[in-house]
Parts: sequence; C-alpha cells; structure tokens
Amino acid sequence: MWITSKQFYNSKAWRNFREQIILERMTDEGIVCEECNKKIYKRGDAHIHHIEELTSSNLNDYNISLNPSNVLILCHKCHNDAHERFSANKKVKERGVYIVYGAPCSGKTTYVLQNKSDEDLVIDMDRLYEAITLLPRYNKPDKLKYNVFAIRNILIDNIKVRYGNFNSAWIIGGYPKKYDREKLSRDLGAELIFIDTTKDECIKRLSECNDYRQQRISEWEKYINEWFDTFVE
Repeated sequence: MWITSKQFYNSKAWRNFREQIILERMTDEGIVCEECNKKIYKRGDAHIHHIEELTSSNLNDYNISLNPSNVLILCHKCHNDAHERFSANKKVKERGVYIVYGAPCSGKTTYVLQNKSDEDLVIDMDRLYEAITLLPRYNKPDKLKYNVFAIRNILIDNIKVRYGNFNSAWIIGGYPKKYDREKLSRDLGAELIFIDTTKDECIKRLSECNDYRQQRISEWEKYINEWFDTFVE
C-alpha cells in the first residue's frame, strides 16, 4: 500500500528504524553528527538524513527509505545545510525577512539563534510573553494574548515598511496553514523556512526539556498533535 511522506515519518517502521540507527552508531561520547563530528546532546535533536533524497516515487521503496546505507545521523545545522535550507551558499541577505515555521519543539528558535546576527530583529511569541509578564518562558496567560498580539502586529508593520535600523528580521511561529504563512510571506516580501521535524522527534524533545513545559507535558503534546493534524504543506 502506497503511503504519503507524512504517514511514513509517523509510522512504526520509521520510528523503529530511526532508533536502530541511533543505537548502532552510538559512540563512547554518545550520539555524534556524522558530518561535523559534534556531539548531539539530546536524542530528539539527531536527524536521520537520507543520502538519496526521498521522493514520492521512491518513498515506498524500503531499499531506499529504510536502508541503513542510505542514511546519516546529522545535527540540526548540518541537516539544514544538507537540504540547503540555509547553508553557506545561502547567506542571510541585508535587510532580509524570514518566516521560520514548524511544529512546537521542532527547533525553530534554535535555528534562528544559529543564523541571526546581533543587529537582527526577531519576533517570537514565547519571548514576547516573557518580556511583558516576567513569567518563565512558555508560561503564556491566555488573558494577555491580545496585548502580545498587538505588540507582534506593531513589529510586523515595522518590518513591512522596513522601519528602523535592523539588519534582517526573523518571525518565528507555527503557521500550519499554508494560506496564512504564504499570505504573510507575500505581505512582507519574506522567505519561508520550514523546520521539518517529525512528530516523534518533537515529542522526544518535549520529554527531554527541563523548563516550564516539563510541568505540562500532556498540554504540550496536545499542541504538537494539533499542529500536525492542521498542517498543510
């Protein structure tokens, strides 16, 4: 039976294969990126990258999709570079605007931190809540959402007209609906960057976090599931 890429990456066969690759290639130092040789501290941050890229025509060929010889363990940065999402050949533009989207716990903020400069403007709802409440990050009182969205909208308007002296701008969000993110991209003249992380990896990262979310695992698992249920490529 033919399956979609979304079904494949959420399948038991893929989850078992992923775990097998990690266990077999574990070193004395733990999990190590096979490209840059840096240690990957969290299991959920290890990306199993297909050397021969998966397509709709070969996804169901397990000699390719589930072949140990066709995969590498990569860190988040090397995985993005392998797919040329943001590699050395694709540098940040002067006054560029980037919408970084993906599921909760997919690594969106980590990605921006790895690529932004000190003079860049970053819009992150989690950090905006933190800034106006002094509460722990990810503690987002629902009664304050209108205030936070108002601040976010002002900043987005500033980006739209390129107000201020910021270098580049980054907008971090879930944006599971294709129409919403593509409209924002058109309005801002922004480039879309998808942090393509599987549901299984997101939930693993959630279980390994040691911040406010750890106290509300079931709530955040719900957010992750809702994102994948809503997501349209």
